[in-house]
Amino acid sequence: MAIQLKEEHGGKVLIVHVRGKLTKADYERFVPEFERLIRQQGTLRVLFDMMDFHGWEAGAAWEDLKFGIKHFSDIERLAMIGEKKWQRGMAAFCKPFTKATIRYFHHAVTAEARQWLEKA
Repeated sequence: MAIQLKEEHGGKVLIVHVRGKLTKADYERFVPEFERLIRQQGTLRVLFDMMDFHGWEAGAAWEDLKFGIKHFSDIERLAMIGEKKWQRGMAAFCKPFTKATIRYFHHAVTAEARQWLEKA
């Protein structure tokens, strides 16, 4: 499985670890969990950890686009953690697809990303 989820702070913060290549099946598992938290919490803060992430298969890319459109305003803050130049670029690429405040952090400063996410 390429996506692992962990709830923190009573479900208000969602930690999303992605590894390898995402598939459509990964979204079939992820989206219902995300939507459950939205129903419970309203907007979320998300830490998107891309350590050892290699992108999306074609079907997963389509699912990601649909997810972004449907949940445009459901994420308050998005901390993107990575280690590659293209992952930094993803943070800028995502901005038009969400109302979230987005920041990219290098994997070496994960603690800083968590602090930023939890800030009032």
